[in-house]
Amino acid sequence: MLAGLTTFALSSKAQNPLPIMGSGEHRYEATHDWAQLPSSLKFGNTHGIIITEDRRVIIAHTVHKTSESPDAIAIFDDKGKFIKSWGADLRGGAHGLVLHKEGNTEFLYHCDNVKGFIRKTTLDGEVVWVMHAPHISGLYSKASEFKPSTLAIAPNGHIYVADGYGKFYIHQFDEKLRWVRSFGGSRELMDKNKDLETAKGTTIWPHAIAIDTRGKKPLLMVGERGANSRVQYFTLDGKPLHSLKDGVRWPSTFDFHKSTMLMPDLKAVVTLFDQNNKPIVQLGDGRQPDGKTYEGLRTLERSGFTPGKFIAPHAASFDPDGNIYVAEWVEVGRITKLRKVG
Repeated sequence: MLAGLTTFALSSKAQNPLPIMGSGEHRYEATHDWAQLPSSLKFGNTHGIIITEDRRVIIAHTVHKTSESPDAIAIFDDKGKFIKSWGADLRGGAHGLVLHKEGNTEFLYHCDNVKGFIRKTTLDGEVVWVMHAPHISGLYSKASEFKPSTLAIAPNGHIYVADGYGKFYIHQFDEKLRWVRSFGGSRELMDKNKDLETAKGTTIWPHAIAIDTRGKKPLLMVGERGANSRVQYFTLDGKPLHSLKDGVRWPSTFDFHKSTMLMPDLKAVVTLFDQNNKPIVQLGDGRQPDGKTYEGLRTLERSGFTPGKFIAPHAASFDPDGNIYVAEWVEVGRITKLRKVG
């Protein structure tokens, strides 16, 4: 049984009870709705979250239907104060958000699963390039079949794109954006039997993807949902290796701090894993007695959310101090800061 105890402590600032998640060396004080939005902007589903070197927190969200501002990218300082927003053309489809440093400059990579493209921008939203469906792969008859969830960038600059809502393939491009190969992909197998786990090397709902550099050589990891519910490892040239299932429900994204891996899981929990991918602790487990997780909860107003319990973690990132920021797939958006206290 993984440790996942939630207790409450008094905030020294507001003297309000704040939930404490985790146990032992992995205890975190949770501040829900940490990001302070201006009145003109209202979160939709909060899909992506990254932390820049100067500790700015950048959030990708779909934008709520009642929002005056259409901007899908919102930027905050490390205290939660709003700085700026942009990205109106990502409204409705802002999904995967990846930060990558190239030389001395940080860039953002966006995946829009609704409009079917990925693009690279500066931190201020200046577009560097845009890429649509890789027709050269021979896998797509029309652009609308490509619905990328997120991507990962290897140390050699190669980009791996997970078509998490489309045909389920992983597409590899070199550092000059030239298509290299496509692998995985089992949409047809899932359509035949959605309850059947597919074979090694195939991928179902490959929502999460990252490069694991903790070992002797970098490896590609793909988090799958549906019947597979696993994290599958591949070599960087697409050869399947092994899978992780212990502590895995429906992976959303991955992040790393030293030897610890962070995995927000859409099924109402955030899990930490050690160097050997053994689960350490599960944080804010919101799974209900009947086994349901976000069902019936993610469309509620904030008053319906239980403090100390997650509903649908969709992205999470460590800051340099080991604190964790979590973005959830709920209609009114929710950003939680987990301040490390253990």
